[in-house]
Amino acid sequence: MRLGGTLLAFSGAPSISMHTHLWFDLIIIALYFVTVTYVGIKFGQREKSLEGFALGGRSIPWFAVLASIIAAETSAATFLGTPGEGFELVNYTYLQIAIGTILGRIIVAFLFIKPFFDYNVYSIYEFLEVRFGPGTRTAASALFLVTRVLASGARLYVAAIVLAVAYALFTGVQPTAGQQIVIYLTAIIGVTVLTAIYTSIGGIKAVVWTDCIQSSVMLGGALAAIAVLVCQIPGGVPTVVELVRHTHLPMITSGTINGAGIGQNVKNVLTSEYTIWAALLGSTFTTLATHGTDQDMVQRMLTAKDYKKSRLSLISSGLADLPIGFIFLSIGILLHWFYQLHVDPALPHKNTEVFAYFILTRMPVGLRGLLVAGIFATSMGSLSAALNALATSFTRDFYQRATRNSENDPKTLVAAKRFTYVFAGLMIAVASGTSYFVIMHPESRIIPIVLGIFGYTYGSLLGVFLLGLLTKSRGSDFGNYLGMAAGAVVIVLLTGLPNQILELSNLPQIELLKAIPIISFPWRVMFGSLTTLAVAILFKRPTAPAPEAAAQAATLQQETCP
Repeated sequence: MRLGGTLLAFSGAPSISMHTHLWFDLIIIALYFVTVTYVGIKFGQREKSLEGFALGGRSIPWFAVLASIIAAETSAATFLGTPGEGFELVNYTYLQIAIGTILGRIIVAFLFIKPFFDYNVYSIYEFLEVRFGPGTRTAASALFLVTRVLASGARLYVAAIVLAVAYALFTGVQPTAGQQIVIYLTAIIGVTVLTAIYTSIGGIKAVVWTDCIQSSVMLGGALAAIAVLVCQIPGGVPTVVELVRHTHLPMITSGTINGAGIGQNVKNVLTSEYTIWAALLGSTFTTLATHGTDQDMVQRMLTAKDYKKSRLSLISSGLADLPIGFIFLSIGILLHWFYQLHVDPALPHKNTEVFAYFILTRMPVGLRGLLVAGIFATSMGSLSAALNALATSFTRDFYQRATRNSENDPKTLVAAKRFTYVFAGLMIAVASGTSYFVIMHPESRIIPIVLGIFGYTYGSLLGVFLLGLLTKSRGSDFGNYLGMAAGAVVIVLLTGLPNQILELSNLPQIELLKAIPIISFPWRVMFGSLTTLAVAILFKRPTAPAPEAAAQAATLQQETCP
């Protein structure tokens, strides 16, 4: 073996058969599902109102909120996709994005959180009605509902990857496209239905406390994978240390080219996914949107006892992103070295399937079951939070305004529980479509797909929230409509979406649009939000709020805790 250059390969079959003691792994996986379902149902016995369903009585400890934020962020796409990035890129450049997530969370903690607590909102889009009017609230909530269904549904299919890999190992035959679709649909429907059951029964408390279980399983499984990888690399720790010393593993990259002009370097930075500039600017704006304007993420922060505890949970979760991202990227890099040293002709071609393949073929009995449970844990953790947030937002922003039912009316709670299943069905449809796309386009990478979806709309959301929080006399429903539309149009153009659709439809592309530079996904929210803010700030706030908004403001002020 020669370190620092081409590694000599050691061929050999996987050391652990998929069929060995499979029953033990299945018991571990079954115990996980039973435990999570029991915890969710147990909490559901105490929820009697929408306030309990959505906010949990604002009684959740800060450390549980922290664990829930981590679980929501670390989806199955992260569990398999981030090692896939490390396996393919063999560096830590993806990790620099975490710099922006920390900066963004600090801004959210001190700019966004307190006003939400002051107005005692259930849905954060209620704040926009107080600030601008009912139209902005409706538009923002609708934008969230559509985007969250698409984004959460798109990453839901990832947990099914492990089943597709398992099928190929058991049968010795790579499943056809049709068989893969059946496998994916089975996993998608099973995970979604089970998660919807305990989420609808237990509400946000079930989400938070099951997230604590799921984040523990996820991190425990990831650390176990690193230990097994190090032990199975010939020479163990000393070999890994030498590999680290002799391999260039950059963590920071500028995206610029020495000798290139300013214009060319700016273009290079904007079209690169992982650079320090994307971390400091693009990732910061993205975090402002995901953690300040997304009901899915903010709702769990509102379950804390006060805004100070909420701030603590949020900032701590940002600091936790660094070691968590490092762990999952390290898994991918270790997998790269491992399979250079252990040539395996059956290794999947998709980088996102490599970790699942290793789990099923190389992990010891018991740990194998823990890792598979970890994959489903990450998927269920992010899914349960999304379902609860979608049901809460739709119930509060649309159902209650239409029916005039109070949050203490039993019909309101029943409606929220039923909407949980409605959104579960919509996510199954989106996940099924995403599965078909990925199966038909095996070269696609998970992370850009998942993170790219909300980039088209969350910039518009962030722009309106920034206008409401940073100004007192600017903005109106009409101006916000124009700003949000402008923000979305700019991103559609900067991502080349029109020509992509024409290409897929076998239609001639628009030559004029080809001259517009195509920005990478970390920059989408930033450009969308700044465009929205620039347009919406041109309009003054009406001298007197609309009657409905005034009444809502009065109600919220009365409900505010002293």
